[in-house]
Amino acid sequence: MNRSHNEVAVVTGGSAGLGLALATTLIDKGWNVVTDARDADRLHTALPASPRVTTLAGDVRDGDHQDAIAAAVARHGRLDLLVHNASELGPMLPLAEVPESLFSDVLETNLLAPLAITQRLLPYLIASRGTLVGISSDAAVEHYPTWGTYAASKAALDHLILTLGEENGIRAYAVDPGDMRTAMHQAAFPGEDISDRPLPESVVPHLLALLTGDEPSGRYRAADLAVGATR
Repeated sequence: MNRSHNEVAVVTGGSAGLGLALATTLIDKGWNVVTDARDADRLHTALPASPRVTTLAGDVRDGDHQDAIAAAVARHGRLDLLVHNASELGPMLPLAEVPESLFSDVLETNLLAPLAITQRLLPYLIASRGTLVGISSDAAVEHYPTWGTYAASKAALDHLILTLGEENGIRAYAVDPGDMRTAMHQAAFPGEDISDRPLPESVVPHLLALLTGDEPSGRYRAADLAVGATR
Protein backbone atom coordinates (compact mmCIF):
# COMPACT_ATOMS: atom_id res chain seq x y z
CA MET A 1 0.00 0.00 0.00
CA ASN A 2 2.93 2.34 -0.58
CA ARG A 3 1.73 5.39 -2.49
CA SER A 4 3.35 7.83 -4.86
CA HIS A 5 0.44 9.81 -6.26
CA ASN A 6 -0.55 12.09 -3.38
CA GLU A 7 -3.35 9.88 -2.06
CA VAL A 8 -5.29 11.49 0.76
CA ALA A 9 -6.97 9.86 3.75
CA VAL A 10 -9.22 11.24 6.47
CA VAL A 11 -9.15 9.23 9.70
CA THR A 12 -11.29 10.57 12.53
CA GLY A 13 -10.16 10.00 16.10
CA GLY A 14 -6.47 9.87 15.28
CA SER A 15 -4.87 10.66 18.64
CA ALA A 16 -5.00 7.16 20.14
CA GLY A 17 -6.03 3.56 19.60
CA LEU A 18 -6.83 2.22 16.15
CA GLY A 19 -7.15 5.70 14.66
CA LEU A 20 -3.59 6.59 15.63
CA ALA A 21 -2.23 3.20 14.54
CA LEU A 22 -3.90 3.47 11.13
CA ALA A 23 -2.99 7.12 10.57
CA THR A 24 0.65 6.46 11.48
CA THR A 25 0.86 3.49 9.12
CA LEU A 26 -0.68 5.43 6.24
CA ILE A 27 1.77 8.29 6.80
CA ASP A 28 4.67 5.83 6.79
CA LYS A 29 3.40 4.47 3.48
CA GLY A 30 3.38 7.87 1.81
CA TRP A 31 -0.20 9.00 2.27
CA ASN A 32 -1.35 12.50 3.09
CA VAL A 33 -3.45 12.18 6.24
CA VAL A 34 -6.04 14.49 7.75
CA THR A 35 -7.00 13.45 11.26
CA ASP A 36 -8.66 14.91 14.31
CA ALA A 37 -9.39 14.45 18.02
CA ARG A 38 -10.89 16.40 20.88
CA ASP A 39 -7.66 16.47 22.91
CA ALA A 40 -5.47 18.97 21.05
CA ASP A 41 -2.28 18.33 23.02
CA ARG A 42 -2.46 14.56 22.63
CA LEU A 43 -3.33 14.85 18.95
CA HIS A 44 -0.49 17.19 18.06
CA THR A 45 2.11 15.19 19.97
CA ALA A 46 0.94 11.74 18.81
CA LEU A 47 1.61 12.30 15.11
CA PRO A 48 4.78 13.45 13.36
CA ALA A 49 5.15 17.04 12.19
CA SER A 50 5.07 16.74 8.42
CA PRO A 51 3.64 18.59 5.41
CA ARG A 52 1.71 15.38 4.73
CA VAL A 53 -0.07 15.46 8.10
CA THR A 54 -2.97 17.75 9.01
CA THR A 55 -4.15 17.56 12.62
CA LEU A 56 -7.40 19.29 13.55
CA ALA A 57 -8.45 19.57 17.18
CA GLY A 58 -12.19 19.49 17.66
CA ASP A 59 -15.36 17.47 18.12
CA VAL A 60 -16.71 15.56 15.12
CA ARG A 61 -20.22 16.62 16.15
CA ASP A 62 -19.41 20.30 15.67
CA GLY A 63 -20.40 21.79 12.31
CA ASP A 64 -17.48 24.21 12.22
CA HIS A 65 -15.08 21.33 12.85
CA GLN A 66 -16.70 19.32 10.08
CA ASP A 67 -16.19 22.32 7.80
CA ALA A 68 -12.52 22.43 8.82
CA ILE A 69 -12.09 18.78 7.81
CA ALA A 70 -13.74 19.53 4.47
CA ALA A 71 -11.50 22.56 3.95
CA ALA A 72 -8.38 20.46 4.60
CA VAL A 73 -9.51 17.94 1.99
CA ALA A 74 -10.32 20.76 -0.44
CA ARG A 75 -6.73 21.98 -0.18
CA HIS A 76 -5.57 18.57 -1.37
CA GLY A 77 -8.27 18.47 -4.02
CA ARG A 78 -8.97 14.76 -3.62
CA LEU A 79 -9.94 12.08 -1.11
CA ASP A 80 -9.07 8.41 -1.51
CA LEU A 81 -10.02 7.02 1.90
CA LEU A 82 -12.45 8.16 4.58
CA VAL A 83 -12.39 6.21 7.85
CA HIS A 84 -14.98 6.94 10.53
CA ASN A 85 -13.13 5.78 13.63
CA ALA A 86 -14.04 8.37 16.29
CA SER A 87 -16.53 6.80 18.71
CA GLU A 88 -18.31 7.36 21.99
CA LEU A 89 -18.87 4.36 24.27
CA GLY A 90 -21.75 5.94 26.15
CA PRO A 91 -23.47 4.64 29.28
CA MET A 92 -22.99 0.98 30.12
CA LEU A 93 -26.54 0.53 31.34
CA PRO A 94 -29.55 -1.59 30.43
CA LEU A 95 -31.44 0.21 27.67
CA ALA A 96 -34.46 0.66 29.91
CA GLU A 97 -32.32 2.83 32.19
CA VAL A 98 -30.51 4.94 29.59
CA PRO A 99 -31.52 8.62 29.65
CA GLU A 100 -32.61 9.85 26.24
CA SER A 101 -30.05 12.65 26.35
CA LEU A 102 -27.16 10.19 26.78
CA PHE A 103 -28.48 7.96 24.00
CA SER A 104 -28.69 11.01 21.73
CA ASP A 105 -25.11 12.02 22.59
CA VAL A 106 -23.81 8.64 21.44
CA LEU A 107 -25.82 8.76 18.23
CA GLU A 108 -24.51 12.24 17.49
CA THR A 109 -20.90 11.06 17.68
CA ASN A 110 -21.20 7.55 16.23
CA LEU A 111 -23.85 8.08 13.56
CA LEU A 112 -24.89 11.66 12.81
CA ALA A 113 -21.35 13.07 12.68
CA PRO A 114 -20.14 10.39 10.23
CA LEU A 115 -23.13 11.16 8.01
CA ALA A 116 -22.49 14.90 8.09
CA ILE A 117 -18.78 14.52 7.40
CA THR A 118 -19.39 12.05 4.58
CA GLN A 119 -21.94 14.37 2.99
CA ARG A 120 -19.33 17.14 2.96
CA LEU A 121 -16.59 14.92 1.54
CA LEU A 122 -18.58 12.71 -0.80
CA PRO A 123 -17.84 14.66 -4.00
CA TYR A 124 -14.09 14.22 -3.45
CA LEU A 125 -14.50 10.55 -2.55
CA ILE A 126 -16.56 9.86 -5.67
CA ALA A 127 -14.19 11.77 -7.94
CA SER A 128 -11.20 9.80 -6.64
CA ARG A 129 -13.12 6.51 -6.69
CA GLY A 130 -12.20 6.26 -3.05
CA THR A 131 -13.17 3.98 -0.19
CA LEU A 132 -15.51 4.65 2.73
CA VAL A 133 -14.95 2.78 6.01
CA GLY A 134 -16.86 2.68 9.26
CA ILE A 135 -15.18 1.09 12.27
CA SER A 136 -17.82 -1.21 13.73
CA SER A 137 -18.01 -3.69 16.59
CA ASP A 138 -19.25 -7.21 17.24
CA ALA A 139 -21.80 -5.47 19.45
CA ALA A 140 -23.48 -4.27 16.25
CA VAL A 141 -24.64 -7.81 15.50
CA GLU A 142 -24.64 -9.43 18.96
CA HIS A 143 -26.79 -8.54 21.96
CA TYR A 144 -24.70 -7.90 25.05
CA PRO A 145 -26.42 -6.62 28.20
CA THR A 146 -25.55 -2.98 28.99
CA TRP A 147 -23.95 -2.48 25.55
CA GLY A 148 -27.21 -1.51 23.86
CA THR A 149 -26.56 2.20 23.38
CA TYR A 150 -23.17 1.72 21.74
CA ALA A 151 -24.39 -1.35 19.85
CA ALA A 152 -27.38 0.43 18.36
CA SER A 153 -25.17 3.27 17.14
CA LYS A 154 -22.74 0.86 15.50
CA ALA A 155 -25.47 -1.21 13.86
CA ALA A 156 -26.89 1.99 12.40
CA LEU A 157 -23.41 3.10 11.29
CA ASP A 158 -22.92 -0.19 9.44
CA HIS A 159 -26.14 0.39 7.53
CA LEU A 160 -25.26 4.02 6.87
CA ILE A 161 -21.82 3.23 5.45
CA LEU A 162 -22.97 0.40 3.22
CA THR A 163 -25.97 2.32 1.92
CA LEU A 164 -23.79 5.32 1.06
CA GLY A 165 -21.52 2.99 -0.87
CA GLU A 166 -24.43 1.46 -2.77
CA GLU A 167 -25.98 4.83 -3.56
CA ASN A 168 -22.78 6.42 -4.79
CA GLY A 169 -20.89 3.63 -6.52
CA ILE A 170 -17.92 3.61 -4.16
CA ARG A 171 -16.36 0.81 -2.14
CA ALA A 172 -17.71 0.82 1.40
CA TYR A 173 -16.74 -1.36 4.33
CA ALA A 174 -18.02 -1.79 7.86
CA VAL A 175 -15.13 -3.37 9.75
CA ASP A 176 -15.26 -5.04 13.15
CA PRO A 177 -11.69 -4.80 14.48
CA GLY A 178 -12.31 -7.14 17.39
CA ASP A 179 -11.31 -6.51 21.00
CA MET A 180 -8.31 -4.24 21.37
CA ARG A 181 -6.23 -2.87 24.20
CA THR A 182 -7.59 0.68 24.08
CA ALA A 183 -8.83 3.29 26.51
CA MET A 184 -12.41 2.78 25.29
CA HIS A 185 -12.23 -0.96 25.85
CA GLN A 186 -10.80 -0.37 29.31
CA ALA A 187 -13.66 2.01 30.08
CA ALA A 188 -16.10 -0.76 29.21
CA PHE A 189 -14.41 -3.05 31.74
CA PRO A 190 -13.41 -0.76 34.64
CA GLY A 191 -10.95 -2.29 37.04
CA GLU A 192 -10.35 -5.36 34.85
CA ASP A 193 -7.02 -6.36 33.36
CA ILE A 194 -7.31 -6.13 29.56
CA SER A 195 -3.62 -6.69 28.85
CA ASP A 196 -4.49 -9.92 27.05
CA ARG A 197 -6.28 -7.97 24.31
CA PRO A 198 -4.24 -7.29 21.16
CA LEU A 199 -2.84 -3.86 20.51
CA PRO A 200 -4.55 -1.75 17.83
CA GLU A 201 -1.39 -1.93 15.72
CA SER A 202 -2.02 -5.64 15.21
CA VAL A 203 -5.34 -4.88 13.50
CA VAL A 204 -3.94 -2.46 10.92
CA PRO A 205 -2.41 -5.09 8.58
CA HIS A 206 -5.79 -6.81 8.34
CA LEU A 207 -7.49 -3.52 7.57
CA LEU A 208 -4.91 -2.69 4.91
CA ALA A 209 -5.43 -6.12 3.36
CA LEU A 210 -9.08 -5.23 2.89
CA LEU A 211 -8.34 -1.78 1.52
CA THR A 212 -5.81 -3.05 -1.03
CA GLY A 213 -7.73 -6.16 -2.03
CA ASP A 214 -10.70 -6.68 -4.28
CA GLU A 215 -13.33 -7.69 -1.74
CA PRO A 216 -16.79 -6.30 -2.50
CA SER A 217 -18.43 -3.73 -0.26
CA GLY A 218 -19.78 -5.28 2.91
CA ARG A 219 -19.26 -5.98 6.58
CA TYR A 220 -16.03 -7.75 7.59
CA ARG A 221 -14.29 -8.97 10.72
CA ALA A 222 -10.64 -7.95 10.76
CA ALA A 223 -9.65 -11.35 12.13
CA ASP A 224 -11.09 -13.00 9.00
CA LEU A 225 -8.99 -10.92 6.60
CA ALA A 226 -5.79 -12.67 5.54
CA VAL A 227 -2.69 -10.53 5.71
CA GLY A 228 -0.53 -10.60 2.60
CA ALA A 229 1.59 -8.25 0.58
CA THR A 230 0.01 -4.80 0.29
CA ARG A 231 0.30 -2.54 -2.68
